Amino acid sequence: MKTTIDIPEPLYKQAKIRAVETGQTLKDFVIISLIREMELSTSASGEGTSFQNRRQLLPGYEAARKAGAYRPAGNVRDVTELVSEDRSAR
Repeated sequence: MKTTIDIPEPLYKQAKIRAVETGQTLKDFVIISLIREMELSTSASGEGTSFQNRRQLLPGYEAARKAGAYRPAGNVRDVTELVSEDRSAR
């Protein structure tokens, strides 16, 4: 997938120099750096713990949820649980 991002000139130059020093293209350097960052943030945020269990809800939302405001009628599962499971599966 292609995307365009604005990188401050000093940061771009540092990244380009580091890529050359390590024998990589800038593209490869950025991809590897993103992968490392994602791995760090995943392990720091509680890898193995579902999104449902890690999320922090606003107090007003949490109170309304506990009161049943977001529960659908009948035997249908809570939409927030379905979304959380979908996110955790990614």
